[in-house]
Amino acid sequence: MPVNAPNRPPRVMVFGVGAFTQSVQHLLKRYGAEVSAYLTRDFAHYGPQLEGDTHLASEVPNPCGLLKKHEIDFVIPMSIDWITANWAEEFRSLHIPIFSPGKRGMQLERDRDFARRLCKKFNIPFPSSFVARNRLEAENILKKHPLAYVIKNPLCSPTSPIHTIVCETPEDTRSWLHKINYEEGVFLQEYMGHREAGHIALVSGGEIHSLITNQEYKYAFDGNMGIVAGVPLGGLVEKDPQDKYHLARELLHPLLPWFRESGYHGPVQVTAIRKNRNWVVLEYNVRIGVTSGPIILEMLENPLQELWDVVRDRKLDIKFKEHLDYGCSLTLAGYGYPYAQVNGPHFPVRILEDLDCHVWWNEVATDAKQRLYSTGQRIADVVAVERTLDKAIETAYENIRKIRCLGSYFRTDIGKNLWPPGQE
Repeated sequence: MPVNAPNRPPRVMVFGVGAFTQSVQHLLKRYGAEVSAYLTRDFAHYGPQLEGDTHLASEVPNPCGLLKKHEIDFVIPMSIDWITANWAEEFRSLHIPIFSPGKRGMQLERDRDFARRLCKKFNIPFPSSFVARNRLEAENILKKHPLAYVIKNPLCSPTSPIHTIVCETPEDTRSWLHKINYEEGVFLQEYMGHREAGHIALVSGGEIHSLITNQEYKYAFDGNMGIVAGVPLGGLVEKDPQDKYHLARELLHPLLPWFRESGYHGPVQVTAIRKNRNWVVLEYNVRIGVTSGPIILEMLENPLQELWDVVRDRKLDIKFKEHLDYGCSLTLAGYGYPYAQVNGPHFPVRILEDLDCHVWWNEVATDAKQRLYSTGQRIADVVAVERTLDKAIETAYENIRKIRCLGSYFRTDIGKNLWPPGQE
């Protein structure tokens, strides 16, 4: 039980759905938490329901009553969209700790141009970027600055009108400017290449504590081909409290005055790319990551204690397990992924052999005979955490091949074309 916890197991409610929500519930429950979930969307309920009590947002539109009734000690949101919910102010008034920065700190992820301006203030490299209100302004920017751009929504949200579009030439960019939804404008960020890397840390007690370095495989198909998927198809994680690739040193620690001044405490992730021997920020996130989060919790000696301390903005003394240094996450994608307009039937999901690593479930359900079947385009995440990178990759692939579903696939090249970080 965490230090200074109530005289009962700590009660943690996770806001979200699917594999990431299930994994957080499962791993915190292992360390003594009573876990539940507020299911924020109308799909991917099966996994969280395996781990504890669940409550549907469609049936309980405002979770504040649940939080009070069940005496929840802290909340872990899987997404930043809670900050725009019509119950957000009421939630904050309850003063229930949340594993997320406050409203001001949330700007680091939510407002892309705010992150750009913050980097400029603290002399952190950031790609050439522009905000346009409409197509005419966007085309004028492209004419004046003829670069390849990554097209993003100015405000980051799972429900944004624009989801990330990577263009590799000015002509690609020009073509897309005729197709996107300008409801919230558009953020144009200079394209810097494929070889992204990330670093995740915890900010608490006015200090930055490095956790891991990671890479996410965001394209839909092998060889980084196809479109950028809404959620990565896989990822690698290396335990990195010493910040061996200098991502935190160059891109997070310069922000320490702002973290302190804004009262920021919670997770922070920077995604960057190496250009001319310097790291360049691509974006910041204020969550521990869909592919990385479960691996981080598995690597920590007592993840419940660490999260308990962070939500209370305490000084941290982070301890890692000695024998778990690398993690590999693979996604089993279902029929039609990542093209949401392609709908297939619900296919049986078969497990051919016993699984010997973590499998977290996404869009699946069971029938009256408890047989598993797919209900959408993402079936499961398979996660292995091991002493070596090669062993983590090997274990993950051995296990994902034990799961069969018609029309499903997974990337077979995780670890082959992006790792190690920092290569140009």
